[in-house]
Amino acid sequence: MDKQYVPRRIVIVGGGAGGLELATSLGNDLGRRGLAEITLVDASLTHLWKPLLHEVAAGTLDAGHDEMAFLSHAHRHNFRFLFGAMDGLDRENKKVHLAPFSDEAEHVTIPAREVEYDWLVLSVGSVTNDFGVTGARDNCLFLDNRDDADRFQRIILSAYIDAQTREIPPDPGALTVAIVGGGATGVELAAELHHVARRMVAFGFDRIDPDRDVRLALIEATDRLVSAAPERVSETTERELRALGVAVHTGTQVTEVTDQGLQTKGGEFIPARFVVWTAGIKAPKFLGTIGLETNRAGQVIVERTLQTPGDSDIFALGDCAACPTGVGKRTLPPTAQVASQQAATLYVNLKAKLQGNDMVPFQFKNRGGFVSLSEHTAVGSMMGNLLGKVSGTLMIEGWAARLTYRMIYRKHQLALHGWLNTGLIILSDWLTRRGRSRLKLH
Repeated sequence: MDKQYVPRRIVIVGGGAGGLELATSLGNDLGRRGLAEITLVDASLTHLWKPLLHEVAAGTLDAGHDEMAFLSHAHRHNFRFLFGAMDGLDRENKKVHLAPFSDEAEHVTIPAREVEYDWLVLSVGSVTNDFGVTGARDNCLFLDNRDDADRFQRIILSAYIDAQTREIPPDPGALTVAIVGGGATGVELAAELHHVARRMVAFGFDRIDPDRDVRLALIEATDRLVSAAPERVSETTERELRALGVAVHTGTQVTEVTDQGLQTKGGEFIPARFVVWTAGIKAPKFLGTIGLETNRAGQVIVERTLQTPGDSDIFALGDCAACPTGVGKRTLPPTAQVASQQAATLYVNLKAKLQGNDMVPFQFKNRGGFVSLSEHTAVGSMMGNLLGKVSGTLMIEGWAARLTYRMIYRKHQLALHGWLNTGLIILSDWLTRRGRSRLKLH
């Protein structure tokens, strides 16, 4: 008589773009057929695509409309969800340690727990790296998660209400926002805040002059914005932002942040009421305490199969993984595009591992990148491998780029919900668009 089959326990820690797509694919396949028990662990109850955080922060997207509950998604896709934050790892006994959870009154409502695994996937994302700049941690706002974005939106809205209702007109520059980091997040936030300033006036904040009271500064340490993109994209992005009135400072390194603004290495002081830090990322600190090899940014070093060198049963993907490009010692950039492709490869590799077959090395296919400048325009590049036999890079902007930018998010939804449900979501969004406020005012 054959022994009863014992499903493999696959634990995925982190429900970002890559982690959730992997859990969904594995659940739909191995989980549904009873070949594996898939468990997703996350410190939040809901999932929101991280590239949308700048819109939540600006108030142009109500996260409640686009966020998705892990519990209901797990039920529909044959995996289990556990609410908790990983804070340790017992590799010898193959157990993940989850920290206790306390409520607002600091009462422990969920005790510390352990989750057993056969194979472990780390997909815990990243946090902002302030590089130890003096005053940054105390005087900056960050956009690491939904709570950060909601907090920024409330602060900005309160500042607008204060400026509108005070007895005397606001001082010039009273709503100045300085954004440190000229990558995609910083650029998109600057454009979104410019759009919000004009829309607030249309909504009745008529004592505010967007050109006088709302000033936006974007500070980038390298010599061009979105430096990971082709140079033409950087040039077009900077030109569009300057046309909107955004003060762009490239080649400018911030050395100190105060409650009055930013001090630069070149001796310039940039005044600002609010400072948002979007420059650089690093892996969560606990990854350096669990016995795995990490790099200077705290990312877990992985091989091309996405396995950790010291433990073939532990994998890592996304922002928290230092994955080699195959060229020298360079590693892949921390983008949603990389995480999504790694999730697809790891889905194949875990199935191969289950069947005793060889795993395949991860091969990143650069699909290009896009930057949305709010309602104004978008700019980006499509790589040749999207264009059949056409080689090189095609730069697009305007409505075509905006459409392509939105399709990147739809592709993420497709990986989670399938063709039919994604089509229904798109239809629902279109039908209800007119009835929803284009600005969150609460």
